[in-house]
Formats: sequence, structure tokens, C-alpha cells
Amino acid sequence: MSVDTVAVETVNQAFYTAIEEADLDKMTDIWAVDSEHMRVNCVHPGWPMLTGRAEVLRSWALIMANTPYIQFVLTDVNVTVFGDVAVLTCAENILTAGEAGDDSFAAGKVVASNTFVRTPEGWRLWMYHGSPVLPGNDDDEDEEEPA
Repeated sequence: MSVDTVAVETVNQAFYTAIEEADLDKMTDIWAVDSEHMRVNCVHPGWPMLTGRAEVLRSWALIMANTPYIQFVLTDVNVTVFGDVAVLTCAENILTAGEAGDDSFAAGKVVASNTFVRTPEGWRLWMYHGSPVLPGNDDDEDEEEPA
């Protein structure tokens, strides 16, 4: 595994840890800074595309403020580095608290593409795109054997 691959995986894990810990300061450090030639983008599952660092960070602040508990178990992690850009794809297996006042939990699965850019400060998240996996659409469970 290359040094860049390890660095990208480390920043990616910090991203999910920041969500789990509702740490907006960590989240702010993880995202790239907008420039004349590059603006960050984020697509939360079921949301329209958010563009620009301020809008993206505001969305994470809202999610963190309204999520009493969340845990991610990442599977199928794959990293590809192209010079100063890296793409990490993964499956987010998510456990969240149930309805307010309820002791239950809810589980879900999202497939994510996290694109990172190399900056003088290290690898930073440039784009996040999460798409929900609907129940019954998991290829691992529904794959049929060839005849």
C-alpha cells in the first residue's frame, strides 16, 4: 500500500470519526478550502448537491446537531490515487438512534464516493457523494448463480 493510499484512508477515517463525535472543528479541518478553480461539493443521500465550503459545513453542522447517535462500519473500501487527486469508494454500514425518546436503533447502508485533493496541509476532502442502498438491492445478497 502506498504512502498516499494510507494518508487518504487516514483522512477518510477522520471524516467518519468527526461525524460520529459530532466534531465540527475536525470536520472543518478535513474539507478543502474553496478557490477560484475549485469549490467543494457534497451530496448527502436524498439531498440536492451542495456547493461551496460554507454550505457544505453548514449541512454537517445541521446533521450533527440533529443526530443523537450514529456509527459507521466501512466495508468495500477502495482507494485510487491519480497524482494530486484520490478517490475512495466504500459502503457505509450505518447504525443510528431510533425516534426521539425511543431506545431503538435503525440501520442502513449507503455507498459513498469520497474525492480528496492534495493540498500543502495534506489530503483534504473535495467531494462527498452518498447514495442509499435500498433494502433488497444489495448485490451480495441478491446475486444469482449462473445457470
